[in-house]
Amino acid sequence: MATGKNIRTYFNGTWHDGDLPVMRAADHGSWLGSSVFDGARFVNGLIPDLDLHCERVNQSARALMITPTVDTNTMVEIVKEGLRAYAPGAAVYIRPMYWAIHGDASAIMPAPDATGFAICLEEIPMAPDTASVTLGRTRFRRPVLEDAVVNAKAGCLYPNNARMLADVRARGFGNALVADALGNVAESATANVFMVRDGVVQTPVANGTFLAGITRARHIANLRADGVEVQECVLGFQDFAEADEVFLSGNMNKVTAVTGFEDISYQTGPMTKRVRELYWDWAASS
Repeated sequence: MATGKNIRTYFNGTWHDGDLPVMRAADHGSWLGSSVFDGARFVNGLIPDLDLHCERVNQSARALMITPTVDTNTMVEIVKEGLRAYAPGAAVYIRPMYWAIHGDASAIMPAPDATGFAICLEEIPMAPDTASVTLGRTRFRRPVLEDAVVNAKAGCLYPNNARMLADVRARGFGNALVADALGNVAESATANVFMVRDGVVQTPVANGTFLAGITRARHIANLRADGVEVQECVLGFQDFAEADEVFLSGNMNKVTAVTGFEDISYQTGPMTKRVRELYWDWAASS
């Protein structure tokens, strides 16, 4: 699924130019969806939180009963080696991934004896700071751990995200504001969500129905260090209807302003701009 250009692939111990085929038709990951990935960014010579993203792909593998084979530090060094082929000013999406190759006698359970591993690098531009999105409600919800592997960044979770996007795009919105199983707001279809009201930043509490992102945690830490009150709490759709500002937090573009939710309009406010500035100041200093 190439969405960018200038792709490089790490597979079988070496870097290759191009979008290299890495899965076979009978691999467990191909036909039973036992694949996990993570995403980091190389922007202006910076690789924020690369170690945490590499660590999380190993955690995701274990959650999906796949045996991870590359330790975090080694993975970081492999990524850095691959990035040397890109210009310092390039914007690169970094995607390490695992998949099960064999199944057990039932074919359903991943077998621990063989794990596929690859890293895909591809140039994908960062969205401009002026980029924004509108949100709509969807009937599709985030599952709970008893129903799906919500404790992993697993490929098998993403068809549900696609249903959410198709649902709201049919009504003219760019993304979906999504509920958990109890009807409380969880996140958007593609990223974590924050709202601002009376100078206080709020975000849905991580209740196990969605992946509380690495970038989300970084924003919370940066804002608190800057003296901003941040609350992780239970939020409903009415809270977002009454918000002063709303923004999305994800690795792909770090901060995206939300300019509307259903028939409610927002401005790109000062907190949205502040959290973006704090993030890149932190990235440059670290």
